[in-house]
Amino acid sequence: MHQNIPVESLGPQGETMAHAIGSCVHCGFCLPVCPTYKLLGEEMDSPRGRIFLMKEVLEGTIDQEQALPYVDRCLGCQACVPACPSGVAYGDLLISFRAHTEERRRDRGFSRMVVLQTLPYPRRFRLAAALGRLARPFRKLLPGQLQAMLDLLPAGMPKTRSLPELYPAQGARRARVALLAGCAQQVLAPEINWATLRVLAENGIETVIPRNQGCCGALSMHSGAAGQARALARRNLRTFPDDVDAVLTNAAGCGSAMKEYELLFKGLPEEETAAAFARRVQDVSVFLDALGFKAPPALPEPIKIAYHDACHLAHAQGAQAAPRKLLKTIPNLTLLEIPEGEMCCGSAGTYNLDQPEIARDLGRRKALNIEASGAEAVATGNIGCMTQIQAHLARPLPVIHTMEVLDRAYRSAS
Repeated sequence: MHQNIPVESLGPQGETMAHAIGSCVHCGFCLPVCPTYKLLGEEMDSPRGRIFLMKEVLEGTIDQEQALPYVDRCLGCQACVPACPSGVAYGDLLISFRAHTEERRRDRGFSRMVVLQTLPYPRRFRLAAALGRLARPFRKLLPGQLQAMLDLLPAGMPKTRSLPELYPAQGARRARVALLAGCAQQVLAPEINWATLRVLAENGIETVIPRNQGCCGALSMHSGAAGQARALARRNLRTFPDDVDAVLTNAAGCGSAMKEYELLFKGLPEEETAAAFARRVQDVSVFLDALGFKAPPALPEPIKIAYHDACHLAHAQGAQAAPRKLLKTIPNLTLLEIPEGEMCCGSAGTYNLDQPEIARDLGRRKALNIEASGAEAVATGNIGCMTQIQAHLARPLPVIHTMEVLDRAYRSAS
């Protein structure tokens, strides 16, 4: 199928794109799991349709501007990947194609450019969030994308809490890990990292938090800004220590991006280093489940919690069982499944800013399904999902990170 794709002229990721395109047999198994296909009902808004369009662009049959509206509407949720019987590496194809077309784009979008220059940098983002709250009274005078940015800001911002460089294990040390602190998460929900550190310590795990670390590059990588993504990733490749059992993340999008460092540096001098680094990256729930974790005590009161699968954890990293195992061990906690649980909530990095109407529809659909489950709270493993879900719930429900639930259980005994 990809015999007419000029692989050599497409750079180091040309073969990756050609192989993914050639693997697709257009069977249609991806259609029922694709959120945009479900919403819009258009063939070109499905993975199968987008693969065809990307093939046509790479072969020079159509101009990329004809394909980009459809490719841009892809959430990158990768729900199609586990559903595909042919094993099409759709995520690798999408990342590579977006990077390939980025320099030739005629319109990069003002809000998208603003996001890429603020979100990866906590100080800038904190300032932008403060200015955004001041701009809320003038919301209706702003363009739709900027309105969407304001809608996602919380009513108040938590105080900054600096993380230590080392958080010791309690009792005998069983493992030593390094933790990615994240960007938006440090600003919007700093308590997630503290809860993660306490849970790890409770399980005999010593945690290093490298002071000079930075953004993982997820937003840049998944939106096609490969140059910025590599610059951010290089900093982490230099900064994170080698003498740890794993590099842990507690944000699904970050973990997915760091596992893609080998693809990001394909054909470059850092490729081998990036590949070795990516192999050490694990979500904190997966690491705890594999190591074996201390059974938490009972929560003070019974509670029903719905678990939301963050796409980049469930689909991109294949981690569905581990977080559920952790939560199911907590006495007094009833874990509920969400109807259409595999559907993306519409956050997807910068998606709810780039495609606000689709993101809003998905957010409302997710919120309605959560409310229908009868849950008293929602747990998930990604700050973007937490923000999106909270913004669309009709009635106030606590939306908390999986590590925060465990932390509360451990601390309830003290």
